Amino acid sequence: MGAPLHGPVAHGLACGALLSVRNGDFWNAMAYHGGGYNHEKKRLEEWWEITDREGWQHVQNLLLKAGLTSPVWEFVLEVRRSLALDFAGAVEVEHWRQVAERILRRNAAAAAEPRITPEGVTVPRHRSDAEMEAQVAGVQRLIGRITRYEARFRADGLLAEGKFVRTVEAWDYGRAVSMARWGLGARYCTLQEAERAVVRAGSVSRTNYRSWEEFSAAYVLGRCLHFDEEEFGEWYQDMLAAHRLLTTDPASPWLNIPWK
Repeated sequence: MGAPLHGPVAHGLACGALLSVRNGDFWNAMAYHGGGYNHEKKRLEEWWEITDREGWQHVQNLLLKAGLTSPVWEFVLEVRRSLALDFAGAVEVEHWRQVAERILRRNAAAAAEPRITPEGVTVPRHRSDAEMEAQVAGVQRLIGRITRYEARFRADGLLAEGKFVRTVEAWDYGRAVSMARWGLGARYCTLQEAERAVVRAGSVSRTNYRSWEEFSAAYVLGRCLHFDEEEFGEWYQDMLAAHRLLTTDPASPWLNIPWK
């Protein structure tokens, strides 16, 4: 039934190990059926509104393209990533905020101008002052949340000192691994289709991250931004426990499967 310890499938499955460990599941049992056929179908319907093969395929493809990660999160992190490259070092939070606001306002001004394209003249999109200020305020709050999460990550050993999360696409890639296993359990896909999805998740993860630890911090930040609301409660604590186990247990796939 397949329980690989090495190779592309094992690497991909290890990208979903944070949730597997949290749920008490075997991290590498590709053909497992979890709590059973009915349980897997119910899980997918309740949490993902997936009720058939087509729905599963749609969500699976989105996750593999990081299509369910918030574009606002990615915008904010991309601004900091660009600043870090430009200044070859740490980015001050206030500088990050100022640049993000400047880009938002510049983009809004550009969107308000009509443009000529091969298809004709585009219709400008005007934002009200209230809408613009609300968007800026939301991004400023998000930067604060990310900064505080990363400080906690460093204190807890989840993120190395001086490091930051470059992108939270790992949140989608890790979930893509779980989605493949759930889809198999619900009989929305074949074993071969699930394995292809898992291998793809591992491949895009390697492309975007440099190590298991970097991938883990990005995944946990995405999960926390989505669920935790800065409570540092169960949504964070269960991931921290899984991270510590996966980075210290001699039997952990993260210690036995090279990242690249």
